[in-house]
Amino acid sequence: VSLMVSTRMCSRVTLHESHNGDYRSPTRIDPRRNSIPPQRQRYVTKDGKCRVNLGPIEDKTRYLSDIFTTLVDLKYRWFLCVFTLCYIVTWVAFAEIYFIDAWLRDDVAHVHDPKWRPCFENVDSFISALLLSVESQRTIGYGSRLVTANCMEGVVLLMAQSIIGSIIDALMVGCMFVKISRPQKRAQTLIFSKHCVISERDEKLCLLFRIGDLRASHMVDAKIRAKLIKSRQTKEGEFIPLEQSEINLGYDTGGDRLLLVEPQTITHVINETSPFWEIGAERLTRERFEIIIILEGIVEASGMTCQARTSYTEDEILWGHRFESCMSLEKGSYCVDHSAFDKTFPVQTSTLSAKEKRRIVTVLFPQMLFPCLHKNNMDVRNQENTKEIHISQSPPKQTSYMNKVDLHNND
Repeated sequence: VSLMVSTRMCSRVTLHESHNGDYRSPTRIDPRRNSIPPQRQRYVTKDGKCRVNLGPIEDKTRYLSDIFTTLVDLKYRWFLCVFTLCYIVTWVAFAEIYFIDAWLRDDVAHVHDPKWRPCFENVDSFISALLLSVESQRTIGYGSRLVTANCMEGVVLLMAQSIIGSIIDALMVGCMFVKISRPQKRAQTLIFSKHCVISERDEKLCLLFRIGDLRASHMVDAKIRAKLIKSRQTKEGEFIPLEQSEINLGYDTGGDRLLLVEPQTITHVINETSPFWEIGAERLTRERFEIIIILEGIVEASGMTCQARTSYTEDEILWGHRFESCMSLEKGSYCVDHSAFDKTFPVQTSTLSAKEKRRIVTVLFPQMLFPCLHKNNMDVRNQENTKEIHISQSPPKQTSYMNKVDLHNND
């Protein structure tokens, strides 16, 4: 056993060679230093993307019932493929109809016959019929190929192609406009601080983070809200994965409604209703949760609703820190220094949780400040408890036999 222990100890000891060739004193190597920590799986990434993959869906016909949203949600490469394919399919389909009708009417064999009254003029092959289809749907009209009034079916086909082409134009152009003007790109200019901080503000323990807007056109009716994502197990043994609970950011006082002109520091007061009521600095290192921040507002330029998201894990919360100021007054106007947007500095903060601090202030501190008064109160409470116990333990008062006889005679 001693040989094995000595072998293991020697395997963890290395000798560092100096420039002169001699060896210095041995230095121990920490095997955990080179180990790669496991990557934390996030519910929402820092840039706001939800890391939830939908499983296989059997009934995919539901996507076709809302075809407009399905087309808008497609990626650009697939959207452009669908956009191009719709026009090509209609051109080729009507070209085949034109060519078959011209072939059945024998217009193909009498292209250069001046005495022939064709239905489709100058259509002698499928390529010429395809050109007629493209010119008719796109209203190009070069003049060499056209549908004449010698046949009724040609006029009906031209009307049908015009209507179908207009519907495709309206759908595709509308989808392209909505896809380009989606407010998701507006969320790229809404920034969040890299870390949350916990410090005291107005003698209350608070959770703080910072948000800002990089554009000069501001968000209208901006609102902020937060969710806590944490798995837990109930008293009955049921495991609830990724349970969502609300974090109050001033909903009752109107503090969640923002005028996002300059960077704002959002405050969550840790009180009895807060999910961080019993969490201190030491317990924070052992917890596993994720805070989702959601900022919503109306884009001033387009009037569309925009939503920006981010998240903070437990290792991105700095206990006992405070944000540096990024506002200054220069030349008669306020100036924002975005280089100090994420900067924090440590401040003196108790490592106790808000619940423990409340207990110290309301219970332990009065006992230490007024020990005699606390002792008298405890004596009075003990006496009252003794009296109650004595009364509860005393036997009930019984009526004698003669009293019972007298009561019977009186009756």
